[in-house]
Amino acid sequence: MSTAIKTREIQYTAPDGSHLIGYFAAPESETPVPGIIIGPEWWGRNEYTEQRARELAEHGYAALAIDMYGDKKVTTTAAQAYEWMMQTFEDLDTVTDRANAGLQTLAAQPEVNSEKLAAVGFCYGGKVVLDLARSGAPLKATATFHGTLAPKAPAQKGNIQGEVLVLHGELDSMVTLEDVANFEKEMQAAEVKHEVVVLKDAKHGFSNPLADERAKANGVDLGYNSEAEKQGLAKMYALLERTLK
Repeated sequence: MSTAIKTREIQYTAPDGSHLIGYFAAPESETPVPGIIIGPEWWGRNEYTEQRARELAEHGYAALAIDMYGDKKVTTTAAQAYEWMMQTFEDLDTVTDRANAGLQTLAAQPEVNSEKLAAVGFCYGGKVVLDLARSGAPLKATATFHGTLAPKAPAQKGNIQGEVLVLHGELDSMVTLEDVANFEKEMQAAEVKHEVVVLKDAKHGFSNPLADERAKANGVDLGYNSEAEKQGLAKMYALLERTLK
């Protein structure tokens, strides 16, 4: 029997004044449950991200798919996604400020146990949640799927509060194995408990069933891999179970 869940949109504001609209999903529960923010792919806070929020709710977590572009803007065009993503990099604090606004909004919901918070990110959202963790946010776990690993600034010892899990596709041409090696050095230098899993035959976007369609339409090197998705989700849920329950 599947867990009964509830969903709603939540409006909130970033420090720069951006109007953000998150998608919240939580299990029907008499007591507060752990909360997880979801950093979206560069396409924006779309149906894929919302589906991930609902899945987390079905597993007993409250989840907020955060809006990084404002007014829940979404696209299926790589050029537009790139433009919006790069706008969030123009000011060094935009990414962490908007992500932190989402985390605070999540923590303030009555369904959420604000002592037990984590973050999951996909693609661009992987960078979002990693930079949030690097900033010292109170996250007990951070997990990324085909995430961008290069930091805004390298993690300092003591900043990252919880465990980090990176799920990386072996054939990812956008985030190289050299990037992965540099990330591991960063985590080791900061003495962060972390795990990097390189998933066989997986490209960038391996967790998204629409990756092949988007690749064809935009001429970008993406690819869905159901086995890698399955393995990655199992790793993620094991991490969340260990750190939040």
